[in-house]
Amino acid sequence: MDMCEISVRLTPRASSNRVTGEREGIVLVRVTAPPVDGAANEALRRLIAKSARVGIRSVSIVRGEASREKRVRVEGVDMATLRAALGLTPQS
Repeated sequence: MDMCEISVRLTPRASSNRVTGEREGIVLVRVTAPPVDGAANEALRRLIAKSARVGIRSVSIVRGEASREKRVRVEGVDMATLRAALGLTPQS
């Protein structure tokens, strides 16, 4: 089974839920949810799951639950497929 992990910098309370790009290997993500009671983390998981076309249970935050910098594991897709789904350029 395919599985990959990405580093994410999450910005809560944005105007929309979207991946805005990548800087130094860290995926930049904005979500509308506030960073209260895990709402922003949940929005991040939903955005990645929807983009990658996997169930939300396949997306987990393995490090950084209470931080802007997070490590996210996605099961069911390989890295190239995930990067394409998030609109990122392929890694060389």
